[in-house]
Amino acid sequence: MQAMTIADKLIVITGASSGIGESVARQFAAAGARVCLVARRAEELDRICAEISAAGGKAAGYAADLSDEAAIDQCCRDILDEHGLVDVLVNNAGRSIRRKVADSLDRYHDYQRTMQLNYFAAVKMTLNLLPGMLERGSGHIINVSSLSAIIPTPFFSAYVASKCALDGFSRSMAAELVDSGIHVTVINYPLVKTPMTAPTKHYKYMRQMDVDEAAGWIIDAVVKKPARRTSRLGAAWSVSTSALPTQTTKWTGRLFGYVARRLQAKAAREG
Repeated sequence: MQAMTIADKLIVITGASSGIGESVARQFAAAGARVCLVARRAEELDRICAEISAAGGKAAGYAADLSDEAAIDQCCRDILDEHGLVDVLVNNAGRSIRRKVADSLDRYHDYQRTMQLNYFAAVKMTLNLLPGMLERGSGHIINVSSLSAIIPTPFFSAYVASKCALDGFSRSMAAELVDSGIHVTVINYPLVKTPMTAPTKHYKYMRQMDVDEAAGWIIDAVVKKPARRTSRLGAAWSVSTSALPTQTTKWTGRLFGYVARRLQAKAAREG
């Protein structure tokens, strides 16, 4: 079913040199899609593309610094010139910073650089590739977000704010494109075991989602393209497949439980 649905689609994936991006690129290619991998590290893109090609898949790498708007424009021009119209855009690239607001008073740049990659880069990629989708009357934009954009999450204000912005942009765009033939999906992931989560040491004591399972959610979003409907998270735009509400609710419950226990312990200490 996946190969029949995904075969020959042109899929652009940002943040494709590791983590969810690398895994979903491999899964899409294995299902017959043509994948364009976008990331900063050219050597990693070359390695992944070579391995996909050796396995019989079709992949091309585009090294670009997504914090540079001119680089994004050039990357999109190159993709369109070399491959034609894009079927699916997966805005997956992101960065996370763990720091209290009180410890960030002289670090405004943390908020700027996080917003630049997590939000503005996704918007810029979308604005470059959306015209072709509108012209054709079909397409799919998938924005990778986080549960932290839905529940209070301390110590990550720069990251959370950027994901909230991405969610808001996606909601508005989805409402505008409702009759256009273009699907808009936001996936609010729980903790996923990736290189981005590795620096936060206490995460190793918490259950983290496997990266291949997380990538599978994106595959399901493209394959199933459900009607817009309310999920158990209470947002029609946030979950992409019938399988996701149950899975997301499971992870949400665990995370709420963890946060509640931490707050209770803190309250007991402060007595």
